[in-house]
Amino acid sequence: MSLLDANLPAVRAETPSQFQVLTVVSAILLAVSVAWGFVDARLIDGVPVWLKPLKFSLSFVVLFWTMALVETRLSQGWREGWTLRITGWVMAAAFLSEMAYMIYQAARAEASHFNLSTPFHEAMYTVMGVGAVSLIAGVAVMGRVARRDGEAALGPGLREGVWLGFLITFGLTFIVAGYLSNSGGHFVGLHPEGAPTVPLMGWSGVTGDLRPAHFASIHAMQALPLLGLWLDRRGGATAVRGVRIGAAAYAVLTLALFGQALMGIPLIPLG
Repeated sequence: MSLLDANLPAVRAETPSQFQVLTVVSAILLAVSVAWGFVDARLIDGVPVWLKPLKFSLSFVVLFWTMALVETRLSQGWREGWTLRITGWVMAAAFLSEMAYMIYQAARAEASHFNLSTPFHEAMYTVMGVGAVSLIAGVAVMGRVARRDGEAALGPGLREGVWLGFLITFGLTFIVAGYLSNSGGHFVGLHPEGAPTVPLMGWSGVTGDLRPAHFASIHAMQALPLLGLWLDRRGGATAVRGVRIGAAAYAVLTLALFGQALMGIPLIPLG
């Protein structure tokens, strides 16, 4: 059963869409990053060189898979229309250029983010910034389409979850990632070399870290549709209201994580 199936009619299988193709491409890049990481032990600032492409390719798998799931529930007119076609092209260009640069930098054992060491690196950092805005703008477009498509195979709670989740991802990521990209690094305060970090995530345990808020902002597009799906399956008449309350709470939580980081307070103190 599909993650987005709320006891609604099955969607006819068709030629893979742009977002399905992008999901597969992201998965291939993820596999390549994992495999190459086993044979290339070089480090950048104490971190394996292929960890950055790995994390981003995994993030893109989740992003495009979510977009593809929503797209399959849209009516044929919207799926085949120019709005989503252009959105897919723009997102594909942003994704491919960003991954190409990160892979190139990893192969050279040089940082891709916050690297302004040469005019070339400055230009590429700007290109990545434009690409990031294009990607989250594409998310907002998909959310708007899901709300407008009256024939979409979406329950009321799920439709509201997609719309608000995708909108929050756009708005809060624009705020948090915009600040992050201009701050020169993830940390707010001093994170000494070798200081403890949150296992798996790598977030600082001794000072403010902007990445938890960034993580929360980009995953609103999964959390709120799942909430809407759950409320639809419960059969409640207040599913839309529940999603709206959940969206408000999620936005407040994300902004609280952002504020905590700006005050130099770690999410989980470990020092």
